[in-house]
Amino acid sequence: MFMSEMRVDQAAGLRRMAQPQPVRVIAITSGKGGVGKTNVSVNLSVALSDAGKRVMLLDADLGLANVDVLLGLRPESNLSHVIDGKRTLEEVIVRGPSGIMVVPAASGVKRLAELSSMENAGLIRAFSELNHNIDTLIIDTAAGINESVTSFSRAAQEVVVVVCDEPASITDAYALIKVLSTEYGLHHFRVLANQAQSAQEGRDLFNKISRVTDRYLDVTLEFMGVVPHDDYLRKAVRKQRPVVQAYPRSRSSLAFKNLAQKTDKWPVPSAAGGHLEFFVERLIQSRRGHMEMPA
Repeated sequence: MFMSEMRVDQAAGLRRMAQPQPVRVIAITSGKGGVGKTNVSVNLSVALSDAGKRVMLLDADLGLANVDVLLGLRPESNLSHVIDGKRTLEEVIVRGPSGIMVVPAASGVKRLAELSSMENAGLIRAFSELNHNIDTLIIDTAAGINESVTSFSRAAQEVVVVVCDEPASITDAYALIKVLSTEYGLHHFRVLANQAQSAQEGRDLFNKISRVTDRYLDVTLEFMGVVPHDDYLRKAVRKQRPVVQAYPRSRSSLAFKNLAQKTDKWPVPSAAGGHLEFFVERLIQSRRGHMEMPA
């Protein structure tokens, strides 16, 4: 009896290993450049990893990739080599601080918008065949409202809009939310106030945006929190290190750790549609939607 029970337990364990856990996919985006979006992506990734999560960071700024620069990494290959069939996804992944897995962007290459059906299938297969069992994928999108940004945002389960207290940042963040809502059917966004002088300033910034969206858009905004203005963050950037590691007791570092705790409490995607290959399928479907839109 004991041996048969043990075989049942072993079989159940093997089935669990063969069925990876759902992956929470988070797109970090902004309407305007220069608001610290990539810094948020990098430090949130490291903070989550330090909290025990298995994190992959995808640099999706295909024109101006800079995740590797912020982390002091020098990747020899990137996502374009995967698309061209010269590398596997496993081969282009580089290890960053705290063991995060970084997928470097194809800087200056925009072929992701023009993939053939065979290349689409190959990209899905590349993600679905990853041996790494991750539970969080963070996507650092480009700034603005271009096709790449909207595609990655639509493919993610959570969209975080980073804003700072500048008129252009507020205006462009609203424009991004409006496009994603009215043209692509996204209705839930999380807003992160970055470089705020105080917690109240960050809350006031969120209220400015939510008042306008409540009046004109059918969306739900949630206040994710505040990353304070911090000179230590600038010092960490110059050192090409995440602030959560370079200055772990700084104000911004403590804020990122708090944000990581909040993120970990967000709803977990269902097993039916939460694996990496489903993310890539949604990404490809969103790009096809762009191509089919009338000019």
